[in-house]
Amino acid sequence: MKARTAILILTPCLVAAGILAASLRPSSAEMVVYKSATCGCCVKWIEHMEAAGFKVKAYDRTDMGTIKETYGVPHQGYSCHTAIAEGYVIEGHVPAEYVRKLLDDRPDVSGLTVPNMPIGSPGMEGPNPETYQVYSFDSRGVMNEYATVTP
Repeated sequence: MKARTAILILTPCLVAAGILAASLRPSSAEMVVYKSATCGCCVKWIEHMEAAGFKVKAYDRTDMGTIKETYGVPHQGYSCHTAIAEGYVIEGHVPAEYVRKLLDDRPDVSGLTVPNMPIGSPGMEGPNPETYQVYSFDSRGVMNEYATVTP
């Protein structure tokens, strides 16, 4: 009887622990990043993504405007680098946790963007970090708030 009670109690706990562990494990998604050769913040963002478990292949480009147009990044969403992960476009300093959420949830969007280069975003660490938004965007270039990041 004690063994059966233990099994009944422990089984849900073990299942919950497995789910939690799976949600905390780093993503092993592959990502291609297009960036300018002279952009140090792009390198720092790539390091942030690698630390979160992403496998990154980076390419230095001189035609970033063309890259952004090719992948449908809306002009108001432009930042310094453009990445592609599992068919989604990641523009700018999007935190790894939101890229992982995007890849897990697979919403019907083209990608995510953090427009400009807000202080405090991954790769743009510095004094006086600011609150900033992560936006999703669709194939028509329509942007919607996806998350607010506060320091």
